[in-house]
Amino acid sequence: MSVVISGIGLALPGVTAPADLLRPAPADAAPVDPAALIGKKGLRYKDRATQLALCMAAAALTDAGLLGEDGPAVPGDRVGVVVSSNLGNVDTVCRAVETIAKEGTTGLSPMDTPNASSNITASEAAIRFDLRGPNLTVCNGITSGLDAVRWASLVLRSGRADHMLVLGVEPDNPATRALVGGPVVDGGAGLVLSRAGECERPRVELGPLVRSASLSACAERLSDLAPGAAGWLADDPAAVPLEADHLNLRGWGECSGALGVLQCAAAVGWADSGHTEPLHALLGGAADGPAAGVVLTPCEPST
Repeated sequence: MSVVISGIGLALPGVTAPADLLRPAPADAAPVDPAALIGKKGLRYKDRATQLALCMAAAALTDAGLLGEDGPAVPGDRVGVVVSSNLGNVDTVCRAVETIAKEGTTGLSPMDTPNASSNITASEAAIRFDLRGPNLTVCNGITSGLDAVRWASLVLRSGRADHMLVLGVEPDNPATRALVGGPVVDGGAGLVLSRAGECERPRVELGPLVRSASLSACAERLSDLAPGAAGWLADDPAAVPLEADHLNLRGWGECSGALGVLQCAAAVGWADSGHTEPLHALLGGAADGPAAGVVLTPCEPST
């Protein structure tokens, strides 16, 4: 059974379409305003990562034709959610720790403490859009985004859902900057992955998803699986063949858990620009650290 990307939603400064990811990051673009995109209702007391994720979720579900005016256009129990975020609610957690240290647990706000849950973003997306399928968060370091795509694909292949909403999001705030040592992307991308027969407009087909113990091993496996690929979505140019075209998405800052999902979104932009050749997406840290990759092939336009 084939799994395809059937919907896309972006929440990034200066970005309005997937093809924008194929260009350099715009300079001095205004931060995303969630209230301007989805209205103020339901955003109060939500952390920044969750607010951004709700924006990309609404856009991706709408793009895939799964969201109507009154809620899901398909049975909600057949749609699940996977979120990838390594830094998501760290500001809430740090604030709670500081409050407990100074005032004890009685100083915590009952409106703020739910946001300390590691699964808060996935839970809020499911509640807001009535998505009652499998629901989880992946927080797995540099490979997290493609790991989330892999888990969502496995859910679809197992028959537990017909569609999976995959959200990769990271916020930019003092807490996240302190952790990574610089600016963070402050946004991300949302994908709807669908069983191929369950969507009207397949955009990109997911090929084999690969996980290896090193970048070089993962790159070699991807090259063997799709030797005719047109290029690589990879942060480390040294990990890909010298003659290959290479696209780096770090212009928006540290993407962390959002990176793999943004790579898949960039592949949709590649397809929307008229390309038909597959791309490799590759994630990994140090040369001897874990790595993940996937082959992404544009779908033929329906006639």
